[in-house]
Amino acid sequence: MKKVNVRLRPIVNNINLPTVIKTAILPGDSMESLFIATQVGEIFYVRNENIRLFLDIRQRIIELGANGGYDERGLLGLAFHPDFYNNGLFYLHYTIAGSQGLGALPGSFLPNPCNPNTLNQKWNNRETNYDHIDTVEEWILLPNGQTHRRRSLLNLRRPFMNHNGVNSLNFSPETKKLILTTGDGGSGYDPFNLSQDIMEVAGKVIEIDVAMSTFVDIPEVTRFDELPESIYRALSVIAKGVRNIPGISFQRYYNQYIKYVGNVGQDLVESIFSFVYYTPIPVTEIIQASSQNREFNQEALVNLGWRGWEGNLPTTIIRGCSANSSLAQETIAYFNEAISTSAGRIHPLTCYYHIDSRPDKFSGSALTGVQPYMGSEIPDLSGCVIFTDFSSEESPPPERGVLAYTKVRPDCKENDYGIIEPDYNFGNQSSFYVSLGTNLNQSRLYLGVYGSSNVTDYNKGTIFEIVE
Repeated sequence: MKKVNVRLRPIVNNINLPTVIKTAILPGDSMESLFIATQVGEIFYVRNENIRLFLDIRQRIIELGANGGYDERGLLGLAFHPDFYNNGLFYLHYTIAGSQGLGALPGSFLPNPCNPNTLNQKWNNRETNYDHIDTVEEWILLPNGQTHRRRSLLNLRRPFMNHNGVNSLNFSPETKKLILTTGDGGSGYDPFNLSQDIMEVAGKVIEIDVAMSTFVDIPEVTRFDELPESIYRALSVIAKGVRNIPGISFQRYYNQYIKYVGNVGQDLVESIFSFVYYTPIPVTEIIQASSQNREFNQEALVNLGWRGWEGNLPTTIIRGCSANSSLAQETIAYFNEAISTSAGRIHPLTCYYHIDSRPDKFSGSALTGVQPYMGSEIPDLSGCVIFTDFSSEESPPPERGVLAYTKVRPDCKENDYGIIEPDYNFGNQSSFYVSLGTNLNQSRLYLGVYGSSNVTDYNKGTIFEIVE
């Protein structure tokens, strides 16, 4: 696929690391405002080129970057109710201040196929052995312009610091329900195989009927069967087999919607998946089957394949060769799981690899955004699916993120991808591509860039509009 050249037009400079970029129409207004959520807990909006503070919850956010600066916690999700203009409701996903725990394992994890004990780890003592607690909350913008927290929808214990998802809340234009995308809980290689266990909240794409959820005390949970019935009856599972995910996006294609989700890779490959049809499994049905000790059919559930599969490859452990440092040994990490999920998983729409020497490709590191573009101002990208990578592995210092695209495939079969080349001079500063967003009708694209990989290096963010 050909390389597409674009320009980057700066909109906002010197902000903290942006995790969500999207637009909404404020109650009583007549035009869209651009909203930017930052990892440390601020939400700004831009209207008529003026930036204003919408909400500041920094005091509610856990202390970030305490272990060296890099962190995957914080304010991770922002979504506006489909009727936000009239009811003022919006939703947040963030890590709760003061919730720092001991962690689920005492050290780093690496599976060893020669030691079955490493392949069957258990998450024990979950009430104490967790890293932090994430919450999903409903807020309201009052007529006087003040914001108010109304209720919690979920409180989730997470085993490790990483893989909490990002841009993790979006409303489905089909069902009008809130979609929460959760990572597998972190570490590496999903030590407890949470992503494939249907009872675990981690590693899933979850649908929340906010109209059904009631005002009750929400416990801190890791599994669906730990929730009160008044909460879990409002939940359904759309997909499992998720490692880490930069949100879900929807593309209108004639009379249907194509859904896009990205799965961040382990060591080899980054993947974008697409699907049109899905059959959500109500959590009520999952819990009933468990209480009756019976199996139920999960074949209709979307399965991204992790942890047996990393995109289109079996999950692999890479070790250096002692006799030749230029070579590496690759070993399938979870052979039996790769076999058992091979038939039921969906295949990626497109993949890109951490090592790729082809001249028209790039070596990536971590997928950070997936969005359809339905505008006409960049003709070569019209109708395409745009994605961003945090930083190219082959880029010499200073580090640079990557923009790329693939064509729409309504049959969701595998497709090639091409590189988008921005005409912008970042100078000698690093430019990590940390987020990607669109406006309401997906006719504009926005890119969040940060000058450091550490959240504690403040005010190094820029929001760009991608233009021809």
